[in-house]
Amino acid sequence: MKKNIFRFTLIVVFLLTTSCGSEKAKKQNNDVAITVSIEQVLDNDDTPFLSVSGKVQAVNSSNLSTRIMGHVSKIHVKVGDKVKKGQLLLSMNNADMSAKLAQVNANITEAKAGFENAEKDYNRFKNLFDSGSASQKELDDVTAHHNMAKARFEAASQMKNEVQAQFSYINIRAPFNGVVSNKFINEGDMANPGMPLLEVETPGEFEVLAMVPETEISQIINGAEVDVQIKSLGTTVKGKIVEVSTSAKNTGGQYLVKVILDTTSEKLLSGMFATVQFPIEKTKGSNNVLIPTNVLVTKGELYGVYTVSQSNTALLRWLRLGRAFGDKIEVLSGLKAGESYIISSETKLYNGAKVTIQ
Repeated sequence: MKKNIFRFTLIVVFLLTTSCGSEKAKKQNNDVAITVSIEQVLDNDDTPFLSVSGKVQAVNSSNLSTRIMGHVSKIHVKVGDKVKKGQLLLSMNNADMSAKLAQVNANITEAKAGFENAEKDYNRFKNLFDSGSASQKELDDVTAHHNMAKARFEAASQMKNEVQAQFSYINIRAPFNGVVSNKFINEGDMANPGMPLLEVETPGEFEVLAMVPETEISQIINGAEVDVQIKSLGTTVKGKIVEVSTSAKNTGGQYLVKVILDTTSEKLLSGMFATVQFPIEKTKGSNNVLIPTNVLVTKGELYGVYTVSQSNTALLRWLRLGRAFGDKIEVLSGLKAGESYIISSETKLYNGAKVTIQ
């Protein structure tokens, strides 16, 4: 019994000692100030901008296709080749069209012979009618036969024009001077009507297509100068708004805005992602406070930022946010111009932690 009491006493003493030690360590940890960097909120008088994602594409670009079905027999160019207007780019199997053209030529020969014979008969009977040797009925019959022969000859000739026009869909040619930017088919593959075969574009002239939400489209002004950030190149290119869509019927509430990029030495390529910064008016009633988005603290749907209290402790202040402008966001309430907020710390912050300003 005494042995058990002695063991119990040792356990209690150990627990009390451990608890006191942890509290002492915790107190010592709380006494260590965390070094932080702060930044003061300035009243931003600059015009804010709306950032919208878009994609770079060539101003003059064309996807070439065909209206007929057939196998690709020869592709005369490679991706990256420079081409001139009218240059042959792709040929399809034209055995069927060649046979049809030969048939049409035979029909034209037959129709022409019939027309020439009917014309001779018409001239002969007209002379006989003028001399009184042929009746009006005979002349009318010959005239009708002559007109029908002439119509058959003209129809056969137009059929040849139609076949020759279809040859333009067998032999695909460059619609303008440019560069072959893409190839969607290989030799021997079956080409279907409307299926893209090759893409040709004019290099050096680029535009960006961006989709602007309906809440902001009224502030987008046609002809305005904008900045376009090309993230993959790490550069910004100037541009100008040249087209603002007036309907979002088929775009899910997004309005298409077209921006022509200024000529630049940067190696732009079609398909590159871009961010267009549209200048817009300041929000009415806003204190126009902008802070970097990377300093925000999130908890569920709440957003806040750490500030420094009068007792030099970290104080988490919840904010009401507005629109995002690039890598910054508008603060509607919770932070005013002249106040400071923490932008970085040497260790993780928590509410009430002692801090020292670097």
